[in-house]
Formats: sequence, C-alpha cells, structure tokens
Amino acid sequence: MQKTKTFILTIAASVFVIWLSVEGWSFKQFITQPISALQSPKVVSIASGSSAKKVANLLYEARLIRHPDWLVWVLKWQGQAESIKAGEIEIQPQWTLPELIDALVQGKTVTYPVTFIAGETVQQALARLAGSTKMRFEVDLMSPEAIEKALGLSVPLEGQLLPETYFYSANETAMSIIRRSHQSLNQLLKQAWENRASNLPLKNPYEALILASIVEKETGYAPERPMIAGVFINRLRKGMRLQSDPTTIYGMGEAYDGNIRKKDLLTKTVYNTYRINGLPPTPIALASEDAIRAVMNPATTEALYFVASGQGQHVFSKTLEEHNKAVQKYLLKRH
Repeated sequence: MQKTKTFILTIAASVFVIWLSVEGWSFKQFITQPISALQSPKVVSIASGSSAKKVANLLYEARLIRHPDWLVWVLKWQGQAESIKAGEIEIQPQWTLPELIDALVQGKTVTYPVTFIAGETVQQALARLAGSTKMRFEVDLMSPEAIEKALGLSVPLEGQLLPETYFYSANETAMSIIRRSHQSLNQLLKQAWENRASNLPLKNPYEALILASIVEKETGYAPERPMIAGVFINRLRKGMRLQSDPTTIYGMGEAYDGNIRKKDLLTKTVYNTYRINGLPPTPIALASEDAIRAVMNPATTEALYFVASGQGQHVFSKTLEEHNKAVQKYLLKRH
C-alpha cells in the first residue's frame, strides 16, 4: 500500500513538474515571441477608463494575444495595470509583449492628417477641417466669430492659421487643431519679425502677415517670393499703390466669377489695392512660411513692377515703360 502511494505521488509530482515546464516554456514564448500569428496590423479602440482585464479580453477577441490572463498578470506585476491610455492604437502582430505593453502605456495612438493649404482663405481651411474623419466638433465653436473669441483675437480670423499638415487622434477636437495652427503661426511671426531686415515700411508683425498673404497669392513659385516681396516693399516705400489683382478678387467676394474686368479694378473696396493706399485691412489668405520670411527679408531690387510670363513665373521691371513692354509681350504670348 505504501509503495502504491509513493508511486502515485511520484507520478503526480512528475506530471506537475512537466506541467510547470510546459507552462513555463509557454509563458516564455508569450513574453519573447510575436504576440500574434496575424499578418496585418489591427486598430483597436480602447475606451476611457477600461480595466486591464477589459483591454486584455479586447485584444484576445481581436486575435492579437493568446493568453489574456497572462497579460493582466504581467501588467499588475509591473505596476502598469492602471496606466493603459485610452484611444485608437494600431497594434503590430510581430510585436513582442514588452512592445505591446509599451504601446498601451505610452498611448501610441493612431493619428490622422489634416492639411491647411497656403493661399486658401480661412473659410476654405475650416471647410477642409469640417471634412475630416474621426474628429470631434463643438458646433458652437466652428464659426469664425466664435473661433476669434476662443483664441482671444482682436483682429479677424482671416490669415491666422499656419498652412501645414497637422496630425490628430480620434475624438480630438477641431478647436485643438485650430489652436495649434494659430500658435505655430504666432511663433513663426515672432521669430521672423525679430530677424527682419532693417527699415521695412511695416509697423508690426500683423502688417507683415497681410503683405505675406498677398505675396502668397501672387506666385506659387517659392524662389520668386523674395523678389515679389521686394517689389511691394519698394512700392510701399515710395507711397505707390500695390495694385495687386488678388486683393481686388478678395474684395469682390462671391461676385468674382473667374475674371477681373476694368470696372472691378475701378470699384472701390477696402481690399482693392488699385483704389486704396497701403495695405488692405486684413490678410487675404493663409500665408506660408516662405511668404512670411520673404516679406521679412525681401530681395534687394529696384523693380517696381512685375507681370506673369505664362510659365508660372514673373518678369520684373524698374520702369513703367519697361513694364508696359513686358505686358504687351507676354499677353500676346498667351493669346
């Protein structure tokens, strides 16, 4: 009888040791091998306040881990069970467990791009923002007037966003993108103004932004912007009107049908620089960093005029006589 008990205990102990060995090997595999056999990454959405167990079960159901209880145990053992961040996370199946936990705790969420385009108006930028997916919109904060108030602006919203690509996470608010863009613009303007050329006929960074928006609309060819800015700076210094077609177009608003007629150039609006002296009251578009820096440090030139060559660039002239000849030459080429 005693021998039988000893034999049974020996067998039981052996089975237990084998089980421990198998489980230990499995646990080692769980920690060191890829978390899943899937071939493609998956995006999972972790709700705010989710427990470690809920997250582990979510990953198990998505076939991203094989042992949810082991994940919970490791998180608790490392003191990270309460540190999982909410949001959308793209999980790579080839990650090891430490890489997965790092992503969960660091909140490496999926991001989406939205781009504000240089030369577009702020209304066009807001429309682009409104078309973004996965973004949260506060209805009472999407009009220019409401945004101006939220940003604490003492000037209109036009031109107050820096045209760049911004990345946001799911459920981030549209207003947070607007704030980031406006702050980026302010930082750029401050830095550029501090490093501006001497004796510019501009009173403050806002006037520089207005002129930069005009330069932005006059040419899409970045290397030419300092020269365009130089012409406008020369005209301002001499008290000449800027005579910029884009300002006339902006002042026409919805009446603009794609053509500028002589009567449009003669119609006085606060934006028509054929009829007003100096700068218009606000920017006419979103100005790029290139345009802002061009205005702050324009090219040194004696040119006072320019005309489009039809090749995406311009021809510059010092005198009205030279300019009229260039206009005739390049207008004839286009017709």
